Amino acid sequence: MSSEPPPGSGQQPPEDDPFRKRPPNEPPGEGAGSPYGSEPPPYGDGGPGGTGGPGSGPGGGFGGGPPGADGPPGGGPYGGDPYGGGSHPTDPLAGMPPLADSGKRTLARIIDMILVGVVVWLLTWGFDVNEYDVDSDRIEVGKSFWQSAVAAVLYIAYDTVMTVRTGQTLGKKLLHMRVANLDNGATPSVQNALMRAAVLWIPFAFCCACVWTAISGGWSFFDRPYKQGLHDKAAKTVVVSTN
Repeated sequence: MSSEPPPGSGQQPPEDDPFRKRPPNEPPGEGAGSPYGSEPPPYGDGGPGGTGGPGSGPGGGFGGGPPGADGPPGGGPYGGDPYGGGSHPTDPLAGMPPLADSGKRTLARIIDMILVGVVVWLLTWGFDVNEYDVDSDRIEVGKSFWQSAVAAVLYIAYDTVMTVRTGQTLGKKLLHMRVANLDNGATPSVQNALMRAAVLWIPFAFCCACVWTAISGGWSFFDRPYKQGLHDKAAKTVVVSTN
């Protein structure tokens, strides 16, 4: 069965993503062909019933082999371990670059906050939507809300668009890091990138500001084994080095 999406779906095949993890036996740039790469078919040279097939064990025919030969308890459909003898590693990080340093991630986030924060300030200043205005000891809460809304939209849009394109915000690009799906190493989809950005920036904009950013991003300093922030956990992503 082909792994490509149906025609007209608009979804980019994962084989086209240069960052996705590849099986150890698949040469770089090769995404088509047998899912087993250069390994022999699972039934051997003769296919089902042929040489090396399920019926070629001692005694011949089906059921002629020793007990458990057709699949020992806990084994895969072809015997052995359920992951094909190691061809499908259980460690999600196998085949990916090393995880990015949490300190560098924090610095990259500060860079992004400054860059987008300047744009937020210019927009809210230009439209006279300041964080608060003091008039006879009265704070106009409405203006504070609208600035928070502008900040949330811009931060989420910036993070989502940049992550979907290359897996890198400007801060991450400067410090040689990128966001990757934990399961396959590919660049996150729009849905995953939007989830990641929303978890990070909505609390930041409306209630917790830098406190939430410190908690969500700082989680990566203590999380093991994937160094995920809370927003990474929500989107099932990791941040890896591109050096």
